[in-house]
Amino acid sequence: MSDDLPIRLPRVLRDGDDDRAVDVLQEYFTRPVTKTGHLRTGARWDSWDPSGRRVADVDTFTADDLVAVTLLSVQVPAQGAFVLLGDKRPALDRRLEEVGPDRDLVDEAEPMTPESPAWRLETELREIHGIGRTIASKLIARKRPRLYPIYDDVVGRQLGTKAAHLEPMRYSLRHRNGELHHRLVDLRQRAELAESVPAVRVLDVLAWMQGKGY
Repeated sequence: MSDDLPIRLPRVLRDGDDDRAVDVLQEYFTRPVTKTGHLRTGARWDSWDPSGRRVADVDTFTADDLVAVTLLSVQVPAQGAFVLLGDKRPALDRRLEEVGPDRDLVDEAEPMTPESPAWRLETELREIHGIGRTIASKLIARKRPRLYPIYDDVVGRQLGTKAAHLEPMRYSLRHRNGELHHRLVDLRQRAELAESVPAVRVLDVLAWMQGKGY
């Protein structure tokens, strides 16, 4: 499957080792990493909603979102937070509305370009002091988790997407009638993960865990 994709699949997917892929997902999402039985903070990212307003606040960035990204080991600096939740908030809210409702990236028929609403939102976020490519992707993924794939250096290195991430991911998920997307959904089900974990997140976790040596 990977020979004609613009991304490099994690090794477990290239080798067709779905049992191992399921094990990696369970290692990340369901197995404690501390003696007190706590899960990885990243395992809580997909459902974390302390205020109970995640659905209501789908078209506006909130303080909850700034805390949520810390679960994925990044932090918006204080000055950036002031701008994000202050002067830039109305413009960013408009950008979020332009992106439209959350939906699976595999269903995006048109290529993602710099003129695409989601790409324009990332660009605008990255104009804020202290918000680079990684933080911007995690903020958008917090609001549109099924649509927008998380990016960081580890994932970019494993998938070969350091030069470009969003469009290669979209194309790869759609290739051969969504073959990769359906496989990721199947792996999620086999790992007994919640539906709040979207296909793009499954791929992100498999790549990240490989990059960290698991």
